[in-house]
Amino acid sequence: MVGAMASSSSCLMVAAVAPWNLKSPTTRFSSKLNFKFKCCATTQQPLVHNDDLQALLQASSHITSHIIFRSLTESLSLTLSLSSFADSSLRFASQSPQPTKSPTTFGGKHGNHYLRNSEVTVKELEYAEGAVGDFGNDNRAGIEGTLHRISAIRSRNGGIVGLTCRIGRAVTGHIDMVYDLLQYGKSILFVGRPGVGKTTVMREIARVLSDEFHKRVVIVDTSNEIGGDGNIPHAAIGGARRMQVPMPSMQHSVMIEAVENHMPEVIIVDEIGTEAEAHACRSIAERGIMLIGTAHGQQIDNVMKNPTLSDLIGGIESVTLGDVEARARKCQKTILERKAPPTFDFLIEMRDRHYWITHQTDKSVDMLLRGKIPQVEVRKRDENSKVVIEKSKVYDKCQV
Repeated sequence: MVGAMASSSSCLMVAAVAPWNLKSPTTRFSSKLNFKFKCCATTQQPLVHNDDLQALLQASSHITSHIIFRSLTESLSLTLSLSSFADSSLRFASQSPQPTKSPTTFGGKHGNHYLRNSEVTVKELEYAEGAVGDFGNDNRAGIEGTLHRISAIRSRNGGIVGLTCRIGRAVTGHIDMVYDLLQYGKSILFVGRPGVGKTTVMREIARVLSDEFHKRVVIVDTSNEIGGDGNIPHAAIGGARRMQVPMPSMQHSVMIEAVENHMPEVIIVDEIGTEAEAHACRSIAERGIMLIGTAHGQQIDNVMKNPTLSDLIGGIESVTLGDVEARARKCQKTILERKAPPTFDFLIEMRDRHYWITHQTDKSVDMLLRGKIPQVEVRKRDENSKVVIEKSKVYDKCQV
């Protein structure tokens, strides 16, 4: 499928996407709409999970079985490591909330569970290595046409002694949690622990902004984790264009290249982690381009106290007040203040997959620097998977 979009400045954008059948509810959407869904807080659609587990199982071949396949539908990752017979080492991190007793089934919200009672051999690792794409300088690879990410653990000699297979999914309907914020056209930063679903949200936001908001969206995809492995991006990103990054250290330069060469209205970047990338984000935001990004960290405090990433929320500097001002504020003469306007207007803490805390970045940072508690929005799903937004909630009263 080839899609073309023309802007008011006569910029023609062409993007090719791999065919993929989304399992959308037929009772609510016409077949003619195909990939264009209306996801809003007032008319919410059910969450639909789409993955390519068969391709992952083919890569691991005889290591896995039909029992493992049923369990992988609830899993985050699959781990293979060379180990002794007593310490069987094919494990996965489960999302399932119900514990089980059988050694061949899986459960436990955060636990790692052994899948078999025999060691993983060198031959099995070599087979899995040959079944996936080439590993880059970041020791990451993928399976072409899927969203799965394969990461290698190497010995001192450079040989692969372990693999971690992160299972990538496209979740249709997850956008309901932030659909109203996207309409402002403001930049949004997502923070959260690994595995909470940041990249999944990036993928769905790219699709909605390009297909429903008709924006020119460019994804800077460092590890092919958002758009999948291969030159043709996964259909889960809709009409968004994807720029691949040769090496992780070049992510910041590809971000600037995207702005200078491809006239984007929105840039999406995953895992902002260096000072150069933070500066590139600020440069892009100052040109009036909407930014959607992610960073590792659980709360806004983690970004504020990180000297590498603090520029994303405006930066922090020490300021000396005069005597009159210090008395008026009832504080010490030397205080910390925000240095500049934040790069990202909104910061969302993904405390859990369905429990998010939304900050208006400048107000929350200023309040926290003054020792006060900001008010935030809590976005969560109830027992019926409906999005509930609680406004003006005291930050320290939110769920940890």
